[in-house]
Amino acid sequence: MAKNKEGGKPFEIPRPEFPKRAVITGGMPYGNKELHFGHVGGMFVFADTFARFLRDRIGKENVLFVGGTDCYGSPIAEGWRKKVADGEFEGSLTDFVQRNHDKQQKTLDDYGICPDIFAASGLGRSKEIHAEVTDWFISSLYKKGQLNKISTMQFYDEKAGCFLNGRQVIGKCPIEGCTSEKGYADECDLGHQYMPENLIDPVSTLTGEKPSMRPVTNWYFKLRDYEELLKSWIEMLKKRKDVRPVVCKTIEEFLKPPVIYIKREYEEKYLSLKDTMPEHEYFEEPKKPSFTVQFKTLSDCDEAVKVLVNNGIRYRTGKTLVPFRLTGNIEWGVPAPVMDDVEGLTVWVWPESLWAPISFTQTYLEQQGRSRDEWKNYWCSKESGVYQFIGQDNIYFYGIAEPAMWMAQQESDVKTADPSEGEMQMPTIIANHHILFLDKKASSSGAVKPPMADDLLNFYTPEQLRMHWLGLGLGQRSVSFMPKPYNPDAKPEDADPVVKDGLLLSNVYNRMVRTAFYTTQKHFDGVMPSNTPSEQILAEGKKAVLDYERHMSKFAFHQCTYVLDSYIRNGSKYMAKTIKEDTPAEELSQALADLFYMIKIAAVLLHPMAPFGTEKVREYLQVGEELWSWDNIFEPLTFFVGEGHKLKFLPPRTDFFTRHESQFETAEK
Repeated sequence: MAKNKEGGKPFEIPRPEFPKRAVITGGMPYGNKELHFGHVGGMFVFADTFARFLRDRIGKENVLFVGGTDCYGSPIAEGWRKKVADGEFEGSLTDFVQRNHDKQQKTLDDYGICPDIFAASGLGRSKEIHAEVTDWFISSLYKKGQLNKISTMQFYDEKAGCFLNGRQVIGKCPIEGCTSEKGYADECDLGHQYMPENLIDPVSTLTGEKPSMRPVTNWYFKLRDYEELLKSWIEMLKKRKDVRPVVCKTIEEFLKPPVIYIKREYEEKYLSLKDTMPEHEYFEEPKKPSFTVQFKTLSDCDEAVKVLVNNGIRYRTGKTLVPFRLTGNIEWGVPAPVMDDVEGLTVWVWPESLWAPISFTQTYLEQQGRSRDEWKNYWCSKESGVYQFIGQDNIYFYGIAEPAMWMAQQESDVKTADPSEGEMQMPTIIANHHILFLDKKASSSGAVKPPMADDLLNFYTPEQLRMHWLGLGLGQRSVSFMPKPYNPDAKPEDADPVVKDGLLLSNVYNRMVRTAFYTTQKHFDGVMPSNTPSEQILAEGKKAVLDYERHMSKFAFHQCTYVLDSYIRNGSKYMAKTIKEDTPAEELSQALADLFYMIKIAAVLLHPMAPFGTEKVREYLQVGEELWSWDNIFEPLTFFVGEGHKLKFLPPRTDFFTRHESQFETAEK
């Protein structure tokens, strides 16, 4: 409750509003690998938790959670080629992707991550639909005048006699201040985009030779034309409480005036040439190893780059918008539509992965016997919300390229950052900071190798890991994952942070549920007391629900875990105080009614986070799935089952939430 400004009667704080329909997406893992802990603990668990919450909150029939394997691109083709060459895999490239897709699906199942569809851009029916959607998407942009045909230089390995794509070239990222360990053909592993000719010290991964450059023609989206609209969009995002600061900050970095950083050793040469360059501002910055020149427009910056290149001056560019390449000539890709008689191109993996969730939505609808055109009810309606869960390294693609292309698809020649009904709506981007491993940024292509998600299940239960990751606060900052079995610096007496976070369920909440059942079985023949919960218990339950709902609406998952921690521990204290051997029957009946109410509220709030244990609680309560609906969230259990309801018999020493068997072995030692 809060008081109004005049100090009058208290009023209810407005509850957050949720859309009538929603589609949730998770970033697509590449089809050349199994899922490592970052895929699951840094993104999928959060997407699944929010999808489960919305199913309970607005009805599961109104929510689509779509995901899938990113099957195409040079990383997959190159990964397959190396494994075949090393004798580690026999079979086709499609076989390779299918194997990894199946493993990814199993891992998600093991963690209780349940998208409505986990498709694959290059397999089965979803492949066919994805190819159709890709053709439509690019052809539509072309017809609307949103594409440019540009000839650029592409790396060519003279020794191997072939063009090089993506991961087949490695060098240093040319973007100033980039900490990437690897720069590829036209993007680094941190997502920075640049023209291929700007890559520093390129080397072919096929032969180890320095590649030459040859001209190629590709289609590019006119991303630069959307600079002002993106600025308008970012101002809209800043006013929203559910958009994380890292999203706005990262997008704005690409919308600053274009700059070039030039090494100090070239300063005299630059000064002799500066009058031949477009109008710009020169920043001396004497304490830095380079100086900065800033331009008013991107085209002016491009002209200046030509002057520098022609005169042998080394430079780096700042983050800025560059034309967004849509096509390439890699064989393993979605065929690009033939436009202006340009044939034989395939679509670059990053653009097609952005609209792949639309393809997967259509695939799911078809599987359900519904019209594929219904995808517009989720992606093109103001009554629907699109929620995309990603890692912060991918904000450029989801926060700049995607919204600009969505705007470009508008039928009107005058585009807007606030699309009308029927146009593709702007997504809500939920970007997590990096989940580190033992205080270092881990990646499957980096020096620090992350543990596979499956391997962690040899030491922890899925729900221990889910609760731990949700509580890390990745929406606020980068946080290290420090599992004790993997930590060489951990001492025997040190607590395992994953186990510690799981104790709320395996110890405290588990004890509450068991006590309620065993006491009811002992004193009331398993029939749940029908007393109305006391006013204080009802008030505390309502506060927990509203606090949780408010935090979930802002994707503050760690705050939701704090609400649950406080609520469950207070419930445990109430239980210890009121349910004793000598408690009179009438008082015991009321205490149990209060306890079952707290168990019910906690179960509903935990359901999105810890689905296995909470479903078991529901099973023993003998209540249908209507228990999870927020339409009646404040009601006691008798609302669903009536009076005289008999619970399912709970055998001795039955757990709803438990620790992993390896943790019991450790305790015994």
